[in-house]
Amino acid sequence: MSLYSALYAGVSGLGAQSSAMATVADNITNINTVGYKGAEADFRTLVTDGRLKSSYSAGGVAAAPRAMISKQGLLQASSSQTDLGIDGGGFFVTRAGSGADSGIAFTRAGAFRPDEQGYLRNTGGYFLQGWRLDSTGGYTSTGGVSELEPVRLSGLTGTAAATTRLTARANLQSTQEPFTGAYAAGDMATGALEPHFSRTFEIFDAQGGGHQVTMGFVKTGPNQWVSEIYGDPADVTAANGLLASGNIAFNPDGSLDLANSSPALFGTLNVSWANQAGSSPINLNLGSQDGLDGLTQFGSASALIASSTDGGMLNNLVSVEVSKDGIVSAVFDDGTSRPVFQLPMATFANPDGLSCLPGNAYTVSQQSGNVAIGRPGELGSGNISAGTLEASNVDLAQEFTNMIRFQRAYSASSKIITTVDDMLQEVSALKR
Repeated sequence: MSLYSALYAGVSGLGAQSSAMATVADNITNINTVGYKGAEADFRTLVTDGRLKSSYSAGGVAAAPRAMISKQGLLQASSSQTDLGIDGGGFFVTRAGSGADSGIAFTRAGAFRPDEQGYLRNTGGYFLQGWRLDSTGGYTSTGGVSELEPVRLSGLTGTAAATTRLTARANLQSTQEPFTGAYAAGDMATGALEPHFSRTFEIFDAQGGGHQVTMGFVKTGPNQWVSEIYGDPADVTAANGLLASGNIAFNPDGSLDLANSSPALFGTLNVSWANQAGSSPINLNLGSQDGLDGLTQFGSASALIASSTDGGMLNNLVSVEVSKDGIVSAVFDDGTSRPVFQLPMATFANPDGLSCLPGNAYTVSQQSGNVAIGRPGELGSGNISAGTLEASNVDLAQEFTNMIRFQRAYSASSKIITTVDDMLQEVSALKR
């Protein structure tokens, strides 16, 4: 009987509108949830008999929820550098626990904070995963999650690093009267010859100990200088403290003539410390051929323009910085920093097909396709924006509109049931 099919259609309408209203309720209540992805209700007809004939049997309606995971929310500024947003389609890789046997989860909720053990965890309790960087900044990746480990920042104190780089920009006065006496390598180091210009730099051994190294310059002729690099004879094993010496030539325009200068002053400096502390080869960056990026020779007074060295003792951790390409660096109270982790990004062929987990996270499903792991910026994953959080992608005005629509449709479906019930009562009354 068609009346009964109409009754069943009304019941299906109540169920479908109830399901749709549930998505609205979830969306509105999570309007302030970081990285929340809303859901929509897709309605489809239910057909009992598709043939057109004299009598019609109503099928009703069903509602299927559809996640809007691929829709990005607005990135909003945050006060914490460990708050991370993603400008693109990628996901952070996390685990439910700190152990390697904990389940993998993917999330856009980037409100990460150090816990009592130093692990970065978000508000859902998930542990942020990354590749640990070695001393050279490298890491091992096979494209899976087995090489990942929880990002932990505790214990990054008291680490020493030897100096591996010395960069200097300096001008040597072109009008300096040349030295006309006899010169032998080591005269500046021993004090037998006073340099026309000299500067001292602090470099570090592998134990974090600081040492003084001096560069001295003496003009010997037009566009020609000699230079020595030396340290305290009691501090280095080199004879008289002389570490390197040679000639420096300049072009007539004051730029560096590297081709006619001694390679010992522009290559690698090897130092052996008297205290038996380890050292690393120090790359000397003093300029390029025909360049003005290092040593120059102009008429102004000789002066050191800029210099920098690395290495030293890395003391107390004061902050964490995350670059757009996912490199997590620890910043220490002496102003130095060290890269410690590389964050991965996960991408999927169909992110809207991911299965939801508690805590605003997701896991792989048949509909999502397999996960692809890479660095930020690869595979369309997007870049990381530190100091930002992704807001919910829910449109509140649209949700209120939907709520009214679904409530009206629910009332209409209930009216179908009451009307059909009245009609059935009329049919029953005919038998009396």
